[in-house]
Amino acid sequence: MTRVILFGTDSMLRDDMTNPSTDRFLAMDGAISREKWEEDFADDAAAIQRLKKERNAVILAHNYQTPEIFLSVADIKGDSLALAREAQTLKEQVVVMAGVHFMAETVKLLNPEKTVLIPDLKAGCSLAEGITVENVRALKEAHPGVPVVTYVNSTVAVKAETDICCTSGNARKIVQSLGVPEVIMIPDENLARNIEKETGIKMYTWPAYCEVHREFTPAEIEDYRRKFAPVTVIAHPECSPEVVAASDMSGSTAEMLRYVAEKQPERVLLITECSMTRNLAALYPKTHFIGPCNFCPHMKRITLKKIRHALETLSPEVTIDPALQAPARRAVERMLQV
Repeated sequence: MTRVILFGTDSMLRDDMTNPSTDRFLAMDGAISREKWEEDFADDAAAIQRLKKERNAVILAHNYQTPEIFLSVADIKGDSLALAREAQTLKEQVVVMAGVHFMAETVKLLNPEKTVLIPDLKAGCSLAEGITVENVRALKEAHPGVPVVTYVNSTVAVKAETDICCTSGNARKIVQSLGVPEVIMIPDENLARNIEKETGIKMYTWPAYCEVHREFTPAEIEDYRRKFAPVTVIAHPECSPEVVAASDMSGSTAEMLRYVAEKQPERVLLITECSMTRNLAALYPKTHFIGPCNFCPHMKRITLKKIRHALETLSPEVTIDPALQAPARRAVERMLQV
């Protein structure tokens, strides 16, 4: 039986709780009490706010970060595309990526002179780990002359073999901008198939998947529709084409947020990582969010305590092989120019 999590006003933290940057938090399966906040998070959050000033630091947080990070200490929040764009305008000397390793690498590519920290070096990604440079070269050899579009969920070494990068939020625009009938699109096969269906452009793909999004099924969506009708179903394009087809709308986490903000539907099922649902429920308490809770184990390696430690020690620091810097950065910058 599918476990159901209901998010909404009943799950909100009491509004009388305050901390350095927000007074609204959300917990799973109930509220975070003032006592819980004080015991588990308050000291680290306060220390992080102090350390940011001392270190001239900024914290970037992906939409999949937990509420105590996303709503408490993050300075810039968003999906991979938004964070990549913001990285170009940063004035602070130290950047902490509350996300996964490839995101920190992207920030370093765009800010080679800055100190970029990742609170846990083991915060990886099944997509980035699902393809190697040798795999990319084999695809290029099998399809000579076909441009390579690489999802930002990839290593710097893979990006360096790439013509242009994309995110889930701009993949369609990037592919169409090339003006070609065929594309090598890696490493996410589901994203490639979804874009192929949208554009009619032939995709040569690689069998790598997001370990969170590949778990969702059309049957699961049907079950929720039957139990909680009416419900608006929004799926991430890293889900299978069958799951996307069973949904009402598909988009990146930024597009999900925009849809909920503009439409504010009564009931929503987000087919994506669970913290996204928790964060949106905190921001839009009039909407009830219903769904399974699939956590990304890599994102969850990032905690307030590890962010604090990173700022205290200025480590672990992200570095880029100088030989890869120029070609990988070129692929990312080409994306940002489209």
